[in-house]
Amino acid sequence: MTFAELLDSIGGMGRFQIIHVALLVIPVLMTASHNLLQNFSAAVPGHHCQIRVAANSTGGTNMTQRLSTKDLLRVSIPMDGEWEPEKCRRFVTAQWQLLNPNATLANGTEMETEPCTDGWTYDKSIFTNTIIMEWDLVCNLRTLGQMAQSIYMAGVLVGALLFGSLADRFGRKALLSWSYLQMAVSGTCTAFSPNFTAYCIFRFLVGMALSGIILNCMSLVVEWVPTNVRTIAGTVVGYCATIGQIVLAGLAYALPDWRWLQFTASMPFFIFFLYSWWFAESARWLVLSGKPDRAVQVLKKVAQINRKKEEGDKLNTEVLKSNMKKEMALAQSSYTLYSLVRTPNVRRISCCISSVWFATSFAFYGLAMDLQHFGFNIYLIQVAFGSIDIPAKLSAAIGMSFIGRRFTQAASVILAGLAILANIFVPRELKALRTSLAVLGKGCLASSFNCLYLYTGELYPTVIRQTGMGLGSTMARVGGIVAPVVRVTGEYFPYLPPIIYGTAPIISGIAAIFLPETLNVPLPDTIEEVERGTRARDLKNEDQKEKILLQTMGPAMLQEA
Repeated sequence: MTFAELLDSIGGMGRFQIIHVALLVIPVLMTASHNLLQNFSAAVPGHHCQIRVAANSTGGTNMTQRLSTKDLLRVSIPMDGEWEPEKCRRFVTAQWQLLNPNATLANGTEMETEPCTDGWTYDKSIFTNTIIMEWDLVCNLRTLGQMAQSIYMAGVLVGALLFGSLADRFGRKALLSWSYLQMAVSGTCTAFSPNFTAYCIFRFLVGMALSGIILNCMSLVVEWVPTNVRTIAGTVVGYCATIGQIVLAGLAYALPDWRWLQFTASMPFFIFFLYSWWFAESARWLVLSGKPDRAVQVLKKVAQINRKKEEGDKLNTEVLKSNMKKEMALAQSSYTLYSLVRTPNVRRISCCISSVWFATSFAFYGLAMDLQHFGFNIYLIQVAFGSIDIPAKLSAAIGMSFIGRRFTQAASVILAGLAILANIFVPRELKALRTSLAVLGKGCLASSFNCLYLYTGELYPTVIRQTGMGLGSTMARVGGIVAPVVRVTGEYFPYLPPIIYGTAPIISGIAAIFLPETLNVPLPDTIEEVERGTRARDLKNEDQKEKILLQTMGPAMLQEA
């Protein structure tokens, strides 16, 4: 008896699985909010130097009091090339002559400017407070905002490396509960950060926790549901992330102060931590970790909840050992990162799927973390970027179920790359078209992510599944860290970022073509199964090609053959 058959005998997709999946995917709503939170908490509002008009300057204080805000700004702050107030310079002395409509900006000492030594004035019409406003991360310090996002992504990277391997060693449930608690505590501490350094440290810890939640949530979903509903379960997880992006726009609109927004997005994880102790550890992992007694207890509990108590009572350690000898033998073996590249087929899977993880995340964050530059209301853009995931992920689910994982994965990243590259040829004046193409590209990337979490879990065997998921997530975080660096190159070569963002997904889509198909294929447990299964599929394909060739050769040639 295989584990899949054992799972079917105690209820398959029963009440336990439905409740289990529901409680697992609810936290994904808020993790999506944390992932894109800095679009709002680190938004850069309009700003200019504090206006300072000395009392002994020409016109004096009395004239200053009679001026409108617009006129006072005109005599105090120089204009940039787009006739907007300079963000980082001000006049040393008030230029009263500029109030004359016919005045020209003459050169001379009276037009001398200086940095914003007294601070900045910020436009608070959209955001009442952001980390940019609170700690003046503008002008010479403007790169610190991007650095904060890179530090967060570095935390996600470390979390992927750490929690992926630890989950294979200590279990999915324990690491998931810890990740909930870490997210709750570090997220709440972020909201009370006294300075920018503390903010970056706590955001790093939030990023680590996010990786632990996503990786272990997906593993517990995949390892507890039957083969025929894995696609649906994976899609449900993806849709929760989509809804979370839309919820973020509503939260950010209702809470324009970044501290309240951060606090509100973090508090629910205390509740998730409390109920996470109800979760059932993966019975498959328990068997492979040499803990068959605990596996029997968990399976009996599941059978009882699924109203299959009689079938559950038949289970015992001896039954598991006699029917899962292969799995029990695996408990004596140890696996490391080297296992991902030790054998030919697993190595090919690791190389190809890693490139898709990197490119998808790289292009995704290149688009999703640049909302302010589209020229539209940032909240509406966030809603559009979230809403496009609904049809995109539905298309991915249909494609994965009826066409196959491989084709759907490759098509989604290639289409995303083409949409991004197409924006190069659209004039900047056509903002609506450019935004539409960006939203389309983001939707295709969301489809790719939806495929990746499920597809990666199906490609790797149980003994290294979490390690493989950790590798893929690691490559995704590397892409997220690199994305802001590429965006900076746009200041020197405007077309370079979209070329890079568009080319990377297309190349990864070509690599995805070389992955094996996993549609309706049982989850492999061992590396040997992956090696044999891939060779068997290759031989089967060769046999089919030979039969087609023989059928087209004609009776005479067939007899000769």
